Amino acid sequence: MRIAALVALLAAVLPSALGVPAHQLPLAAPLAPAPAPPVWPAEEGVGHFSEWSKAQKRQFVTDVVAGKADEWVLVMGNEGGDLDSMTAALTWAYHLSHNNEAGNRTIALLQTPRDALDLRPENKLALRNVLMSPGHRDLLTIDELPVPPRELAKQIKGIVLVDHPAPLSDWEEAKVEAIFDHHLDRGAAPDARPRIFEPVASCTTIVARQMLDELEARKEGEYHVPHEVVELILDAIAIDSKGLTNSQPADKFTAERLLRRSNWRDEKLYTVMARLDDELSAAKKALDELGVRDLLRRDWKGDLVKTADGTPDVHVGFASVPLSLEDQVERTLYNTTDAWFGVLDGFSNEIGVDVTISLHSYKSKRHEDGHPKGGDVLRSKKIKVREMVLAVRPTDNVSDAQATQLFDLVSKTLEESPFLDAERWADYKSLKPRQMIWVHHSPNGGRKLVRPIVESAIAGWKDSLAA
Repeated sequence: MRIAALVALLAAVLPSALGVPAHQLPLAAPLAPAPAPPVWPAEEGVGHFSEWSKAQKRQFVTDVVAGKADEWVLVMGNEGGDLDSMTAALTWAYHLSHNNEAGNRTIALLQTPRDALDLRPENKLALRNVLMSPGHRDLLTIDELPVPPRELAKQIKGIVLVDHPAPLSDWEEAKVEAIFDHHLDRGAAPDARPRIFEPVASCTTIVARQMLDELEARKEGEYHVPHEVVELILDAIAIDSKGLTNSQPADKFTAERLLRRSNWRDEKLYTVMARLDDELSAAKKALDELGVRDLLRRDWKGDLVKTADGTPDVHVGFASVPLSLEDQVERTLYNTTDAWFGVLDGFSNEIGVDVTISLHSYKSKRHEDGHPKGGDVLRSKKIKVREMVLAVRPTDNVSDAQATQLFDLVSKTLEESPFLDAERWADYKSLKPRQMIWVHHSPNGGRKLVRPIVESAIAGWKDSLAA
């Protein structure tokens, strides 16, 4: 092999060294290519956290295939897959795997497809900063499960929910071991322990505080918490709390405890958190390269809504996009609203959604007459504008007539809601059947407000044409 390699090297170097064109040299027998390693070592994540995560993923897949899924607890966040949800899941899974007296195996499951993780640039940046592998080979995503979620839910020991108040329908048959959330308590799994609902800026705050409390109370001494874990937690708290400027006391006190364990321990807390928030927020806004389909799926949440007897359960999905519909239309092939709805319909069909709602938020300049000190100078003020787009389509689950019923029901619910004050889009008459767009300015009128309104209405739907 060494002689063959030397021949190949001379063949590459001699033509230029001797002034002989390469095509005039005698042909040599081709060398057999050396087998490439399955993963280039230079691309692997380094550090304890990456190594632990990769090892857990390999062992989990091996055990599930071998019929030993009942030894595992899955820690999962919501399907939107933001930095808070991902970090909370990874943190608690790491803690349980090192603080586990019962010997249960634990792994974080990201309920986001692997190819969608980088649609959130802030996640990509945060993971790179804590030395995780490119391509997310050391993370377990929903599309990498060895068996479908509904089947796996019956086999595993249990699940832990973070940044989500209740299990998705695919996981309903799994035992809920614990819940950590900063949303409204829906009453799911009343026997779960710990079961903490607290209105803090970041769910990771709740998880990290519980981890630190249990870690520091260990009689046998603390296990090793690598700085990468600590710094990922600080990232999540920083971006959710706007650098602690929009936080609760628990966010600040937990961040202080974590800072003392980080590589930034000699810096001031607010200096560190402001820097992290600036870096991550800048990354979060870097969406110029995303098309409409990727914008829809980067922050997507949805599930089955159970309805009255005799009426089919309805798959409802919610996208959250930080751009106006006008900006998104410019990213379509024909630059038309109809083309945008075509992308929305294709994505909804791809994932089997009956009712799709896309929520958009952006800043718009509003000109006001007058000047603070008098005069006729126009002044402008940026205001937050929100758009709601509804599309309902007939599917194998919902007939054409039922789709029309659902559209009428959801439309009426949104238009009559006192919390939204929604107005129909100026050009709404140009839309196709079962499509509608509204504009409103409710300050907290995002998915957290709209989703319960819509799902409650659909849960009460009764098919008026049913026999």
